Amino acid sequence: MPRVLLTGGSGFIAAHVLESLLSNGHSVVTTVRSEQKGQNILESHKQYGKDKLSFVVVEDIVKPRAFDAAVVSDPPFDAAIHCASPYHFNAKTHDEIHHLITTAVEGTTGILKAIKAHAPSVKRVIITSSYAAMVDYGKPLPHVYTEADWNPITQEQAYSSAPFAYLASKTFAEKAAWAFVRDERPNFTLTTMNPPMVYGPVIHSLSSLDSINTSNARFVSLLRGSPSTPCPPTVNYLFVDVRDLALAHVLALEKPEAANQRFLVTAGNYSNAEIAQVISEEYPEYKDRMPVGEALKSGERPATGVNGYDNRKSIDVLGMQYRTLKESVVGVIDSIQGML
Repeated sequence: MPRVLLTGGSGFIAAHVLESLLSNGHSVVTTVRSEQKGQNILESHKQYGKDKLSFVVVEDIVKPRAFDAAVVSDPPFDAAIHCASPYHFNAKTHDEIHHLITTAVEGTTGILKAIKAHAPSVKRVIITSSYAAMVDYGKPLPHVYTEADWNPITQEQAYSSAPFAYLASKTFAEKAAWAFVRDERPNFTLTTMNPPMVYGPVIHSLSSLDSINTSNARFVSLLRGSPSTPCPPTVNYLFVDVRDLALAHVLALEKPEAANQRFLVTAGNYSNAEIAQVISEEYPEYKDRMPVGEALKSGERPATGVNGYDNRKSIDVLGMQYRTLKESVVGVIDSIQGML
């Protein structure tokens, strides 16, 4: 039975990757930042024994050799999926931005170094990168994005704003991963998942809606609003359902032809105004909280158009069949209704 190391198992995306791995028959050891987070995962998966699911604590992925002990397993690992990386727009000072970028880059290279040094049985490594590592705001609309696109962001630009800091963290981390494979020639292949906005059910432990993951936070804003509350700007007009993204990770691990490839994992275009419309139609009880008229315009697709996409590689190689925006929205609302 294939044995997989999954990093960041208590996170929004990784929680779904864990579900997909277990559903597909894999044995999983997940890293978490605390004993309590690990116990929470085991508590919500009581149907699986220790041979199928366990955890190891890695408190700080930036510390030197942080993953050295985690990558050693009996029986040994066959593959690793690295999901642990910060996703937020809170880094504003120079030190905060430096920490964000360092965490992303050194967390990524750290696990690759550990696997090469201590886990020779690992043959496949999958990394959760991002569309942020592809987008180039200098390209005219509507540019059709593919796996060949790279974000040209510079170190100087990275320190200019919180959004640029996040874009840089994902870009620099993925570039560092590919450089490691090129220069170090490890025994494993590398595959990166490059999703845009990720929506869908919240299945990881959540103390309150105030701590909801960054991408799903716009749903909370909408549900706490009113008809005159401006719709949150969409900014990134591509999305994917978290359940599809999780499956893509597992399929990339299982399919030999996915080795050493990037994948733009997206269902297509959308806008926050369309999210509001789906909520109004599917949940009449929340209709009076959704923006209308002028308030809705800030969330609509701009008249100048939006970026295009080519997701054929994910469909042809991985066999992806994407959920609709409606399915994603319903998945989010159904999972958080009890906390409203």
